[in-house]
This record gives sequence, C-alpha cells and structure tokens, in this order.
Amino acid sequence: MADVPGATGGGLVPVSADELHGLAIAIKREGGGLTVPMPFVREIFLIECRIAGTTHVEDIDQKTALLAEGSILKFMREADNKFDSLAIQILNEQDERIGYVPREKNEVLARLMDGGKLVFGQVQSKELIGDWVKIVIKVFLKDV
Repeated sequence: MADVPGATGGGLVPVSADELHGLAIAIKREGGGLTVPMPFVREIFLIECRIAGTTHVEDIDQKTALLAEGSILKFMREADNKFDSLAIQILNEQDERIGYVPREKNEVLARLMDGGKLVFGQVQSKELIGDWVKIVIKVFLKDV
C-alpha cells in the first residue's frame, strides 16, 4: 500500500501496488496542482541479427553511407510479400529500404507488429565484405 494525494487535493488516499503498476511518476503536488501520471516507457531488447537481403538493394552503398553504430532503423511489415507473408522491411532514417529481418527471426516480430507493437532496430556494426554490406542490429520492442 502507498499513499498518494487525492484528486481533490484534500489529503492522501491509500492506493494498492496494483493500482500503482505502470506509473512512472507518482502523482505529486507541483506548484499547487497535480501532475499527470506518466506511464513507463521502456525499450526491451528482443534479438540480435544481421540485415538480410542487402545484396539485392539497389544503391545500398548510398543508402547505408550515413549508418553508424547506434543509428535507429525503422521496421515496416510487408504482409503482401510473395516470398514471405511475415516479411519485415528495414528502413534507414530516410525511409529507404535497406533490407529485411531474416526469415528465421521474423515470426515473433511480425506477430508483435501485427498486434500494434512498435518494433525497431539499432545498428551495432557495419562492415563491407566484398560487395556485401554486413549490418548487425539489435531489435527492440518499445513498450508503452
């Protein structure tokens, strides 16, 4: 049990742990008024993988030129992909496709995205091996 200020400002109201669950900031007095409770926002690490299909992307060198360790990558579902109905495109900061989540890693991610969850990648390393741009990423779920 915890005590938080009452909505009318007239004293403390006991609140159970279940009622507090999901609040990042306890309700408190600030400048004579009540602050609005903010939900926890966290990024949950899911998997690490390489970006698949970079050898099939036209102008991959230019599309990945600005990528560095820590760069954020957008994920977009491609449910109408004729080769894989669970396909997830990986986009650079300019919204250009630079590849895909590997097929062997995309099922759970696709289901999360289909359920409305925000999944994204973060570049861990980038290496040019011959004509192949090898990009290793960490994949995160943004839990709000």
